[in-house]
Amino acid sequence: MPRPFPFSAIVGQSEMKLALQIAAVDPTLGGVLIFGDRGTGKSTAIRALAALLPPIEVVRGCPYQCMPSANGSRCPHCDAGPRSRDSAAPGKASRPPPSRGGRSTVTIPVPMVDLPLGATEDRVVGTLDLEQALLDGTRRFEPGLLARANRGFLYIDEVNLLDDHLVDLLLDVAASGENVVEREGISVRHPARFVLVGSGNPEEGDLRPQLLDRFGLSVEVGTPRDIEDRMEVLRRRDEYDRDPDAFTKRWAAMEGRIRAALGRARDALPDVAVPDAILRRASELCLALEIDGLRGELTLIRAGRALAALEEREAMTEDDLVRIAGPSLRHRLRRDPLDESGSTTRVRRALDELGL
Repeated sequence: MPRPFPFSAIVGQSEMKLALQIAAVDPTLGGVLIFGDRGTGKSTAIRALAALLPPIEVVRGCPYQCMPSANGSRCPHCDAGPRSRDSAAPGKASRPPPSRGGRSTVTIPVPMVDLPLGATEDRVVGTLDLEQALLDGTRRFEPGLLARANRGFLYIDEVNLLDDHLVDLLLDVAASGENVVEREGISVRHPARFVLVGSGNPEEGDLRPQLLDRFGLSVEVGTPRDIEDRMEVLRRRDEYDRDPDAFTKRWAAMEGRIRAALGRARDALPDVAVPDAILRRASELCLALEIDGLRGELTLIRAGRALAALEEREAMTEDDLVRIAGPSLRHRLRRDPLDESGSTTRVRRALDELGL
């Protein structure tokens, strides 16, 4: 399997890279939506970030990548224990299941699952294992893509072309952290906590506003217009294509620094303070932009806290609020037929009016 292009070697696209790092620090944000031109490094950046994250420890043989020390995971594999799995095998004596902390474990890379546009609902959520049912009549659940993505990333390229009912399903599962399947005589509930990342070209269609609002952050990427930047992109890509191992080693130190920063930020995140003055500013900004609901404020606070943790600060500041205002709010704005300004311009104008 080829090594992913180093995250730190991606030229420009600073907003996209920052948004992905923030989502990696706080997976509860709701994921990242990346819209932009074709060939601007969207999928490259996503796969590169997943490769930066430290490996995760999982229960050996669990199709849902459960944490060994998790309590109440509602995973049918781990909750059943060895007793039920061994009972199906003739000639084996059943034995009591060990405590969750004593399970056999294995370390794996952070899951990075691609959801193809043509995927069916059964392929996404899971379904009855037909082969097993035909062989011995046993009704057994066959996990889908959501199970494979648990504790990792679920990436949807061209998300704006995905069927609406699948997008609804994915966003509901991403919000709840659980996938519930009840069909064909099977009732299964399993953990499905992942960072949802979608990318697309706005020229090929838009997502519905209510779906846009469910993504935590939205970033816009464009084709570089600076000649030097374009030349540097070409140099780095050519070096990587000719010798991926050598290129990866050249960027190993920078990758290590980003990996360490992400680890420290995850540990520090619960202790980052958000002063009341920042809460007030976040609410004032959302009111000025006439954003419906409170999801905008919540995203501002969570993203700002993650940014402060990334930069090793103990509290969120107004500068954090300004930096994450665009990605947090631009996709939540109401359409205004009398205002032809872009969403980024409208957010910036609101910040200026509030003196931020």
